Amino acid sequence: MIWGRCLLTAGLQCCRCRLSWQLKRHYRFLPDDVKSLRTVVNPDISKIRNIGIMAHIDAGKTTTTERMLYYSGYTRALGDVDDGDTVTDFMAQERERGITIQSAAVTFDWKSYRINLIDTPGHVDFTLEVERALRVLDGAVAVFDASAGVEAQTLTVWRQAEKHHVPCVCFLNKMDKPAANLSFSIESIRQKLKANPVLLQIPVGSGKSFSGVVDLLTNQKLIWKLGSSEDDGRKFESKPLDLSDEPELLQEVTEARMALIEQVADLDDEFAELLLTDFGDNFDAVPSVRLQEAVRRVTLARKGVPVLCGSSLKNKGVQPLLDAVAAYLPAPNERHHDLVRWYKDDLCALAFKVLHDKQRGPLVFLRIYSGTLKPQSAIHNINRNSIERMSRLLVPFADQHVEIPSMTAGNIALTVGLKQTVTGDTIVSSKSSAAAAARRAQNDGGGGKKRGEQASVVLSGVEVPDPVFFCTIEPPTMAKQADLEHALSCLQREDPSLKVRVDPDSGQTVLCGMGELHIEIIHDRIRREYGIETHLGPLQVAYRETILHEVSTTDTLDRTVGERRHVVTVALTVRPVDILSASASCEVTLTEELETQLSPELKEAVENGVHSSYLQGPLVGYPLLGVSTLIQSINVEPGTSAAMVSACVSRCMLKAMKLAGNQVLEPLMSLEVTVGEEHLGAVLGDLAQRRGTVQDIQSRHDNKVLLANVPLAEMMGYSTILRTLTSGNATFSLELDVYDAMNPQDQNVLLKRLSGLL
Repeated sequence: MIWGRCLLTAGLQCCRCRLSWQLKRHYRFLPDDVKSLRTVVNPDISKIRNIGIMAHIDAGKTTTTERMLYYSGYTRALGDVDDGDTVTDFMAQERERGITIQSAAVTFDWKSYRINLIDTPGHVDFTLEVERALRVLDGAVAVFDASAGVEAQTLTVWRQAEKHHVPCVCFLNKMDKPAANLSFSIESIRQKLKANPVLLQIPVGSGKSFSGVVDLLTNQKLIWKLGSSEDDGRKFESKPLDLSDEPELLQEVTEARMALIEQVADLDDEFAELLLTDFGDNFDAVPSVRLQEAVRRVTLARKGVPVLCGSSLKNKGVQPLLDAVAAYLPAPNERHHDLVRWYKDDLCALAFKVLHDKQRGPLVFLRIYSGTLKPQSAIHNINRNSIERMSRLLVPFADQHVEIPSMTAGNIALTVGLKQTVTGDTIVSSKSSAAAAARRAQNDGGGGKKRGEQASVVLSGVEVPDPVFFCTIEPPTMAKQADLEHALSCLQREDPSLKVRVDPDSGQTVLCGMGELHIEIIHDRIRREYGIETHLGPLQVAYRETILHEVSTTDTLDRTVGERRHVVTVALTVRPVDILSASASCEVTLTEELETQLSPELKEAVENGVHSSYLQGPLVGYPLLGVSTLIQSINVEPGTSAAMVSACVSRCMLKAMKLAGNQVLEPLMSLEVTVGEEHLGAVLGDLAQRRGTVQDIQSRHDNKVLLANVPLAEMMGYSTILRTLTSGNATFSLELDVYDAMNPQDQNVLLKRLSGLL
């Protein structure tokens, strides 16, 4: 068998006849263009690297991933985004548009390391894909366009990595571009990302003459001599620098290496002590191995970020990047997850992504934090409080998967058969395993959560951003309504940032998404994957409401249902809070006295009443933002149900919010436009008509970079307008910045328009 020959040539000497028989059973076939996994048995956890590729759109993430797969031997040909034949961009929409829409996982080996890699989107509409990937990854490679440095979406994904405390390596891509600038890119990382770049390589040549790099740790010169456009860059020349090299390069490398040694010594006390003790007379004599160890410690402590450079499209610099992933990014056992230790050797995993397969049903991606996962085994979903049976276990390889007999801690697995599990669910081996972990947590003094022991052993899920656009969606005929509902249900399970609701007045189905492109892709997927030609209504912006003043009020509900009388009195205060970001949420707190007096059931009823009021503001009916509620007192007569308590709290909240005065908030976007100076005036004039506020105009090589804040409502169809204004010679990016108060005139226009629609 083909797979058998691959395994033998890979040198798996530890496999005996019994294991070989099992592998034959599980590895029934492998695609011709994908190399079989060399280390079929689970690798040592110290040799595993779970990494993500993240960047601004068009920085070269997918191209870099393709080169990694090719040089590691897992694909037979170089894929190209423009040709639509990349491994990780396998969706029809991705190949047509040349962009990554959903994250894709690939597993491959590099030298003695197992690398589980997730290629993530760079478009702001699909930021959830980055969020849930970084939630389960141990390290990340941030890819930059060396001619642009840090761009708008780079900031977003970097903040996401920071939130999850993920160590990073930076790769300055596209060094072959005429405008590529190492110093500019390094400074933008330092200034915009507030990071500490640790430069490990110096480029050899610039622009079209870029031919390789010098490794500052080893003083090795790595040169790719590509003889033709068909040259794949697999072979490159590595030799030490010597006096025959250009004097300018030698001087630059000497200065850069000394700067590297001094920088690492400032960041790592152990390395500083080594220098002063053993190499005080000549810092440059420090062994490269000791320097590399220090850079690794700095990276894992997130005190600095290693910076490498290359050109993925031109097949230069990717192999050293793979070496850096292995050398500097952490193994799973080097990342500390306090909660996981309570499970000891029992299974504990997090579901972070769901895909739907027409033949196999839901495919659930799991990050295994402890224990072992095996097919045909029952698992317990803590979040759903359900037991499910996993039928098959697979290694993910984009849209192709290889079946395996087991998988251990530190790996990313793909499972078949989990029909109830969704993104963010915690998977354990059994209820008793979760209970034992809860007891250990309680004994350690770290698990005492308010709602019982079980909640203390649930892994934190994936934070889903609120939608900013919505529109109605209708099937071609009522006979297709059930099919549409099924399609939307499947798509929502795959993509938690997609929200679907039914308008209570019109009965229409409403799609809520992260942007124009997001909703457009969903519409297209319904047509292609489910065969339903739906009609979309006009896009509308998801506004928010807030209050203007602090108000205290009371309310009493006295109602008799059958023979049972329900009486409850609530006193509360609502007040506005500063809205610092688009994620600013509404809060509810109880006085200390109430915290101790109320039962868990009544506390939950009070919180449900407040949160239900936050969903629909009193002015227009948009969800509330930036409101804090303090429950001051609550008196409940015996026999009063929890539902009546929630109803009374909701009624009291509505009364308070009407008295507090109301304001509509609109999403404000951070806009970055890169445009030639000859078109700058036209772009500025157009932004003025869109209620835009220019923050800065910067120079970047021969172009101008315009930074502005613009209401999202004014940005519909902007890409077409910008293309017309600049004859296609401009690029732009958008990022949700904050929700800001509409001025009275614009708010009145909005209210009149909404009244007309009603």
